[in-house]
Amino acid sequence: MPSKPPVVFPQEQRLLAALGERLRLARLRRKFSSTTVALRAGISRSSLYNVEAGDPGATLGTYLRVLAVLGLEKDIESLAADDQVGRKLQDLALEPKPARKRGAMPASPPRGS
Repeated sequence: MPSKPPVVFPQEQRLLAALGERLRLARLRRKFSSTTVALRAGISRSSLYNVEAGDPGATLGTYLRVLAVLGLEKDIESLAADDQVGRKLQDLALEPKPARKRGAMPASPPRGS
């Protein structure tokens, strides 16, 4: 039995829908029918319909196959290529820690008393 799909938040759904619409427009600009793209991508027409609708249940591999058929597969290389937040977090971890003051060593108990 398939597991329950993850929750897709409205902003994420809008992003997927916009991607699907851009893929649909790219297909139409190339004058490819949905049947042609589906056959070349090795997917069903209903899977192509799901991609173009921005269905979150469509796999990343399916999106990639459609991109490849449209000649846009290199666009995937730009995804998450510039991780600004990750770099900032990494830089914060690399910042030097404040130096200890000289002579501020913790007192040790006297020996042999």
